[in-house]
Amino acid sequence: MTSLFLKDAYLSTVEAHVAGLREDGGILLDQTCFYATSGGQPGDTGFFERGDGARIAIAGTVTGDSKAEIIHIPAPDQAAPEIGEKLVLHIDWDRRYKLMRMHTACHLLSVVCPYPITGASVSETDSRVDFDMSDTIDKAEVTAGLMQLVKANHPIFNQWISEEELMINPGLIKSKNVRPPRGQGQIRLVCIGEDSAIDSQPCGGTHVGETAEVGEIHIGKIEKKGKENRRFRIRFGPLPA
Repeated sequence: MTSLFLKDAYLSTVEAHVAGLREDGGILLDQTCFYATSGGQPGDTGFFERGDGARIAIAGTVTGDSKAEIIHIPAPDQAAPEIGEKLVLHIDWDRRYKLMRMHTACHLLSVVCPYPITGASVSETDSRVDFDMSDTIDKAEVTAGLMQLVKANHPIFNQWISEEELMINPGLIKSKNVRPPRGQGQIRLVCIGEDSAIDSQPCGGTHVGETAEVGEIHIGKIEKKGKENRRFRIRFGPLPA
């Protein structure tokens, strides 16, 4: 299966053929633009359009035995397609674009707060990043740092490196507990800024193409989750007065 979102996160509609049907109803395709739940980012929803115009609502997307196997989960009581059938895939773009903006905001936060990441979760309205840190930091100060990066409109792009290159440069990995999946030969880096001047880290998620697309964001709350763990909550909109 070809995961088209890895190269083009803006691809919201594409044709594909049914490659397999699971006993639990999951649909496998020869290629897909639907992102599968991974790395704290939820999988895409949307629908498949059949040749006669009928729709198969997709309630979620997950990975199978490997990251390369993507399973599309139909909503209840949906008709099953045929093996080999051609479908037109439509992701819920409004939802996906919010997730792209939020996931990018999480990367920017890891620049403003350069501490090891212990956890993260992305949603359309409220995302969180946990850091291994004991420092006290003001949410207005962090918000200002985030908005400085957003307004500078830095380019965001992907770069592929070998697993060997990643081993030589372990500092690229910001997560303290999770390591990029191995065994596929290459690792995708998400880079921010000209020549990756702002940031570069392994990530398989979807992101916007320029930091200005993130829009206005703020840190809604900083929670203490242990002696050396702080949880930052990112929200859309200006910092409340």
